[in-house]
Amino acid sequence: MTILALPTYLPIPEAARKYGLDEARIVAEVEHGRIKAAMIGDTLVIAEDDARQEAKPLRKEDLPEYQKFSNLDGIGIGIGEASEKYNIGFATVFRWFKKGLISEIERTTVQGGEKIFLNERDVAYCVEIHRKIGGQGRKIFDKKGMPVKPKTGSLAL
Repeated sequence: MTILALPTYLPIPEAARKYGLDEARIVAEVEHGRIKAAMIGDTLVIAEDDARQEAKPLRKEDLPEYQKFSNLDGIGIGIGEASEKYNIGFATVFRWFKKGLISEIERTTVQGGEKIFLNERDVAYCVEIHRKIGGQGRKIFDKKGMPVKPKTGSLAL
């Protein structure tokens, strides 16, 4: 007996997030026949292999969740200020910084030590992802700063 492996299909929003593609571009590619699509119930899904072919290497900078904070790029914010402004634990922000998820803008010497200014765009992005898929003890970022697909709960970012 031969068992066939069926191709994997993804809803357009999930494919767009996973492969860093614009949803409008995916729809255009479907309309031109370059990406296979199907309807499952009332949801349009596309072949994951086709989406992967269209995608370029993914970086967090390509994600809409990161791009929406472009107005904050290059603005320095201290770890304590970020913790208060975004209502997230100081240790969490510091851990993201130490892992390289949040870039440093500058360090200044202040009374009693140094103050580290972080890129507020990176902070806002990390908080956004944390609020969508995070939770205590859950890994939410890979080494490149991309959201990790949760094993439980909502798959959609």
